[in-house]
Amino acid sequence: MCGIIGMMGNGSVAGSLLDALRRLEYRGYDSAGMATVSEGSISRRRSEGKIVNLANVLSQEPLAGNIGIGHTRWATHGVPSEKNAHPHSNDRLAIVHNGIIENFAVLKRELQDQGFCFESDTDSEVILHLLTASLTRHGEDIPRVCADVLPRLRGMFALVVMFADREDLLLGARHGSPLALGFDSDGGGYFGSDALSLSGLADRIAYLQDGDWALLSRDESSSRLYGGDNDLKELRTEPLTISSGAFGKGNYRHFMEKEILEQPSVWGDVLAARLDPQVRRPRLPRLPLAFRDIRTLHITACGTAYYAGLVAKYWLEALAKISVDVDFASELRYRSPVLRRDDSLAMCISQSGETMDSLEALRLYKRSGLGTVAVVNVEHSSIARESDVVLATHAGVEIGVASTKAFTTQLLTLACFAITAASERGYMSDSDADTAVSALSCLPGLASQCLTNLLGGDENFLHATQVLSHAKDVLYLGRGVSYPIALEGALKIKEISYIHAEGYAAGEMKHGPIALVDDTVPIVALAPYDRWFSKTLSNLHEVSSRGGDVILFSSKRGIAHAKESGIDLRASIELVDCASVLCLEDTYLAGEIGVDKDLGILDVMHPFIYSLAVQVLAHDVAILKGTDVDQPRNLAKSVTVE
Repeated sequence: MCGIIGMMGNGSVAGSLLDALRRLEYRGYDSAGMATVSEGSISRRRSEGKIVNLANVLSQEPLAGNIGIGHTRWATHGVPSEKNAHPHSNDRLAIVHNGIIENFAVLKRELQDQGFCFESDTDSEVILHLLTASLTRHGEDIPRVCADVLPRLRGMFALVVMFADREDLLLGARHGSPLALGFDSDGGGYFGSDALSLSGLADRIAYLQDGDWALLSRDESSSRLYGGDNDLKELRTEPLTISSGAFGKGNYRHFMEKEILEQPSVWGDVLAARLDPQVRRPRLPRLPLAFRDIRTLHITACGTAYYAGLVAKYWLEALAKISVDVDFASELRYRSPVLRRDDSLAMCISQSGETMDSLEALRLYKRSGLGTVAVVNVEHSSIARESDVVLATHAGVEIGVASTKAFTTQLLTLACFAITAASERGYMSDSDADTAVSALSCLPGLASQCLTNLLGGDENFLHATQVLSHAKDVLYLGRGVSYPIALEGALKIKEISYIHAEGYAAGEMKHGPIALVDDTVPIVALAPYDRWFSKTLSNLHEVSSRGGDVILFSSKRGIAHAKESGIDLRASIELVDCASVLCLEDTYLAGEIGVDKDLGILDVMHPFIYSLAVQVLAHDVAILKGTDVDQPRNLAKSVTVE
């Protein structure tokens, strides 16, 4: 979503503002701008489109001043255009805003009646005029201005305000949307949407809580933090440890490519953090409710994180016998879920930890008295701070909008959770737990092998990418734990290639979607040689007989069995056989359908390998299509509005 930066330095800040806006590109945006104060006057530059357009404007019309604010906008009210780009300003102040002002129409009519003229179509401009009117009434009494204006804003916001006559002061406020402040050792003060935006600038950082507002000076000791009741609060900062080097692509074409290839390494980081080498068991913090007392686990998430929750549902129900509900956070909030506090635990999965729907769903759980667990990549995010327990995913900085390593590290964290639950509830023996931990420990090596094979110029894989790049519609099929990965694969193609794709449980094809199948609709089948394989094969016969072009991802044995059964495969891509890695080849017999402990362990492994496959497939198809891989149109990395 929109990105905010504000800074006070000892020299010109325009260049630093531009660099900070580049670091905010990962959030998604459609226009950008900045403003500075110099000699009592506000100057502003804005542009539609990418940051490079703003850089070109600045090269023609430089900005002076050692205090400034900047913004990357993701349109909510008003089309992407220069006039709707932030900052909004007049001769007294300038503002940048992230969020939505739900009562802006009422406020706008009131302000127009007072004689204020609006230059944009945004909801944000009402904040500018409300502040201007209040400053006229109350003068320099900023606490009184905040008490006057902030309670009138309905919805959610993070905003930073700069004053024409104060080159030593920035005002920041937060309600719903995240905002952080920071300081450096040379007397610089900063506001930013998140810690990433302040990396390379601030040495120390603090996070505004919901309802807080702050007056930021160059000197940390002169800055002030206030609560929603306008009472002064203690300003506590902590070291900012994120390196600005994390934003580099190195020699990779795209951040997404870099982040896909980082997965063997970051999976190792997760395992190092989560596995106790002494006892060879997952290491988890104490939960609000003991595993043996959990009857139901309620999981909520959005987008890709929701699919991680679906995979965890399969694992937890099969291995630990815990009933699991998985809800889109946006839907959970507006229905009436049955939540029992005595035997239920709630889990919120989020990459950024700032997704507004997920945060509000978490608050719903808390109001219902449930203990809460956050599975997040950003340990100081709002969701992390408001949860009882945090399971950090250790993915590192992810810049590409389409999630890759953040998703698979969520899966790995959830796998550790499921194995621990199964062990502590008595459904997994010590020997089975040993095998499960060994399986997880194999995953970084298997990931390297899988990526090498996919990126090694395999003709079948190259053919599959060509077929999909010319398609208008694609169907992804999977059964069991492969079904959520089919959903994720379809989402990835949609996100970065703009090809219409849908993921289906393979057994549901004959209940409607098979009507779409013809020789123009490729079928991507995710079919590890597992306990669902023979059933998936039957579904592929159904689509193949109707002219569907089947692209099969499976192990060597699965592909051979599919060919022997007579399915006409347009392409077959061989992936790692997890059963052979664990020496369980004899467990699988052609056509065998059954459940046992070994198959459960393999069910934990397969989603990781097949996730890599659909990520690389989507990336390579996007390359062929010539789309913007890292910053696809209309999408934001962190969705901080409803």
